[in-house]
Amino acid sequence: MTLDRDAVKTAIRAKVLEIAANLGEDASELDDDEIIPASGFLDSAAILELVVWYEGEYDLSLSQDEINIDNLGSVNAMADFLLRRKQG
Repeated sequence: MTLDRDAVKTAIRAKVLEIAANLGEDASELDDDEIIPASGFLDSAAILELVVWYEGEYDLSLSQDEINIDNLGSVNAMADFLLRRKQG
């Protein structure tokens, strides 16, 4: 599977915006390096929804130790982690 980093970032950002909108939040100002849980746009259930979507969308099975801020904390982190996993 060949993944384009920009396309992955666009998809992740779109999902964050969609989930935030369902919560009545406008996350359009979210920066790609901003820590999503700290942004206040998503609550804990919404973050879980994002992670579940990410696993399903990209056919990943995340271990408990992989679910952390370094790997999944921002749009850029999620895209980079995915590319490392799929290319490694």
